[in-house]
Amino acid sequence: MSPNFLHRLHSALLALPVLALVACGGGLLGGADEPPSVSLAIGASSAAPEAVVRLAAAAIDDKGVDQVAFYRVETNGENTRLGVDTTEPYEIDTVVPRTATGTLRYFARATDTTNQSTDSATVSLTVR
Repeated sequence: MSPNFLHRLHSALLALPVLALVACGGGLLGGADEPPSVSLAIGASSAAPEAVVRLAAAAIDDKGVDQVAFYRVETNGENTRLGVDTTEPYEIDTVVPRTATGTLRYFARATDTTNQSTDSATVSLTVR
């Protein structure tokens, strides 16, 4: 084998890990920053007015989760921020409003360390 062939073979072998990183979307400096993923669960399917219910969120992010905020969707469509948790497990206890009737809806908003955010699907609570 010629020295030129060995040099080209060596160069090609050294390039394989870089090509593999680029092909999988990794790159040398890391891939694109993705927004967080979040889901929400509620501790009960129904509750009486003034009862305490626990909201628990699961949140993940490729760069890290900064915080999870919890919201109640009001009947007029506005969102009331109930609280924020910055450490796992992401959860909060909230009181069912004294005047609540029907169905309450809640969601969680996860924000990552680069300030991207994602809202969970809503979960419902029947007020009895």
